[in-house]
Amino acid sequence: MSALPPGPGGAVALPGGQPASSQWTRAAAPLLIILVLAMMVLPLPTLLLDLLFTFNIALSVIVLLVALYTLKPLEFSVFPTILLVTTLLRLSLNVASTRVILLEGHTGPDAAGQVIEAFGHFLIGGNYAVGLIVFIILVVINFVVITKGAGRIAEVAARFTLDAMPGKQMAIDADLNAGLIREDEARARRQAIAAEADFYGSMDGASKFVRGDAIAGILVVVINIVGGLLIGMLQHGMGFGDATETYVLLTIGDGLVAQIPALVISTAAGIVVSRAGSEQDLSDQFIGQMFNRPQVMYITAGMIGLVGLIPGMPNLAFLAIAGGLGWIGWYTAQKQQQAAVLPPPPPPPRSEPAEVGWNDVVPVDMLGLEVGYRLIPLVDRTQDGELLKRIRGIRKKVAQDLGFLVPAVHIRDNLELRPNAYRILLKGVDAGTGEVFPGMFLAINPGRVLGNLQGTATKDPAFGLPATWIDAGQRDQAQSLGYTVVDAGTVVATHLSNMIQSNAHELLGREETQALLDHIAKDSPKLVEDLVPRVLNLTVVQRVLQNLLSDGVHIRDMRTIIESLAEHGAKTQDAEELTSHVRIALGRAIMQSVFPGAGELPVIALDPTLEQMLTQMTQGRAGDKADRQADGAGLEPSLAENLLRQAAVLAQTQEQSGQPAVLLVAPALRALLMRFLKRAVPQLKVISHSEIPDSKTIRVVAVLGGRG
Repeated sequence: MSALPPGPGGAVALPGGQPASSQWTRAAAPLLIILVLAMMVLPLPTLLLDLLFTFNIALSVIVLLVALYTLKPLEFSVFPTILLVTTLLRLSLNVASTRVILLEGHTGPDAAGQVIEAFGHFLIGGNYAVGLIVFIILVVINFVVITKGAGRIAEVAARFTLDAMPGKQMAIDADLNAGLIREDEARARRQAIAAEADFYGSMDGASKFVRGDAIAGILVVVINIVGGLLIGMLQHGMGFGDATETYVLLTIGDGLVAQIPALVISTAAGIVVSRAGSEQDLSDQFIGQMFNRPQVMYITAGMIGLVGLIPGMPNLAFLAIAGGLGWIGWYTAQKQQQAAVLPPPPPPPRSEPAEVGWNDVVPVDMLGLEVGYRLIPLVDRTQDGELLKRIRGIRKKVAQDLGFLVPAVHIRDNLELRPNAYRILLKGVDAGTGEVFPGMFLAINPGRVLGNLQGTATKDPAFGLPATWIDAGQRDQAQSLGYTVVDAGTVVATHLSNMIQSNAHELLGREETQALLDHIAKDSPKLVEDLVPRVLNLTVVQRVLQNLLSDGVHIRDMRTIIESLAEHGAKTQDAEELTSHVRIALGRAIMQSVFPGAGELPVIALDPTLEQMLTQMTQGRAGDKADRQADGAGLEPSLAENLLRQAAVLAQTQEQSGQPAVLLVAPALRALLMRFLKRAVPQLKVISHSEIPDSKTIRVVAVLGGRG
């Protein structure tokens, strides 16, 4: 059997890739919680109880010392969880010790272990009445004073931190825009602000654990006393006095063993939440701010000394304290005089501001997504933002559907937006906006629903359909009524996907076109080499591909596209003509995307008179390329308006019948009518006769341009 290879730093690496020390560290916390819960069920021997009580006391001292040496609250961000674990440990020990006290208490004061016996005898002198009073005082101090005050501080700090978050975020963005900080530093500062709000919110809730622990401690003491008296007198035949002395003494010792660590940890909680951000620990702050003024020490020493001279007062104690305070004032004054004699340190060298360079010119992102601060969890990697996964899925799906890889989506927060708003940017320009509410669902009305929903009425930002924001509890009801129900992340992802599909032609730049050709050249190098740059330059190829995407035609079949361009590129360099030839070559794929699996194609035909007029107009201006590319150039305004109105009605009729809206025209008119109808009737597809394969039959269902 071979030895395991050493991991980083000499640690042995396990087969899973993690060092052995890391594996044990990760298993420590779950193992500790399981053991603590097991103590509530399994009986423990007295020796183990002594060890666990001692460990509980040591753990509380460790927590207190860490809190004292913590400079900022976030340095002890795990404290709320530690507060819960230590509270659970104390309660488990109370349960375990209660079991031992009630079962073995009649045997003597050492029945529950030496720790409980020591607290019952040495700390309170064996007097259970004194012990009960001391226990009640400790509980009151812990519950009423320390825990309540720490919880109130945490609550107020959490509110103030949340209220200040937008301003702090704006300050970070301002520093970032001014070039004072870098992107990674801005990200770290944003994470620190969010962590601070989470910490104080957690501390506000964790303080309830200590409060409940104090109440549980009182109940455990009462139950132990009553149960012990009943068990001692009824089961073991003890007298009332003996039973009271034995069980009450053990119960008070048990309560003090639990309450003293609880008091220590509550003190640590108060220290952590009351600390202000500083570069000094509590000892330095305390001494520096309390005993650093000689005048205060002199005046206090004089007042205490005068009181010490009054007959009948403890003169020794007062005069000793007065002398000590006077010496502290004199020593502090001497140190300040020595510091004043020393020359001041030289000022730090002034750093000249850096010259403006090309690094200060920020390029415009092809695709961008800006979110309000309440949507940050959707796109935050540290919080496992679900929208990041969806965006990766969108880019993969678009690449599979369209045939090229769209640029990466750059995501950033923008405090100028509303908290729940988002904005999609295309080349730095606003291309779409919306507003979503995490934790709620958008019920979209597809047109045939059985009832209405209670919620906030709105519109689907992707397609403009009527919709309603509903609570999670209404999700099943909305689905049963026929609504399409999606969460906030899906709304943003769908809007982004639709925006990418609609503007795919703008996202295909020269770099993307060259990357696409390089990808094809890996499998067919000769095919690409014969086209670019021998026949066509990269600009013409890019323009043809953009035309296809603008018409809603995918470019997955690049082999056919390149072969068609190579065939006709020697005759013309016009991108519009080359696009028409490529569309004819892709006719089968175009028909498959418009009429999937159909043998008969229901289409809208163009009125013959109108078609003849448009053909003559196109041929008459064949030499003027600008006129040929004008949208509806040469049409009378009334005729153009009538055509747009008729096209919209026919397209809506086709969609209501469950069929695609397709206009069939002559090849010479396809590009002209596509540009003319695209903005007003985007759902209407325009194809030419040449693009229809011979295996398909045509059925004219309506005529555009007729007189009715």
